[in-house]
Amino acid sequence: MSLLAVPQLAVGLQTFLAFDFGLKRTGVATGNILTRTATPQATIAAQGDARFKLIEQRIKEWQPDALVVGIPFHPDGASHDNTVRAQKFTRQLRGRFGLQVFEVDERYSTTEALAGGAKDADAASACIILQQFLRSLP
Repeated sequence: MSLLAVPQLAVGLQTFLAFDFGLKRTGVATGNILTRTATPQATIAAQGDARFKLIEQRIKEWQPDALVVGIPFHPDGASHDNTVRAQKFTRQLRGRFGLQVFEVDERYSTTEALAGGAKDADAASACIILQQFLRSLP
């Protein structure tokens, strides 16, 4: 797993809400730059506008400075249908909530979550994605 681009953070970004986008479920995690740790949150099991209403509730609850989204790729780095869907989700988050959104290559995050014994692989994957992002920050 790697970052898609080195994050250029504005001064003052401290807290983050991360998503592992899926067609039926979206994993969620919260974290901050101070501890550089992430905590899995309840997975969102909704689609379309219902998904965004639940995301809006999470944003109001956690008040993140920015969002992080895992972008899936094939093992060789090639894009696939879910890559495009996750990138669209990223654009929708930016448009709807006006927050900065960072993308992280999420290859193997679900495999890692399952290998670690996660009961909620989606939330655990979001946590892994966010931890990867936080470790990359200066």
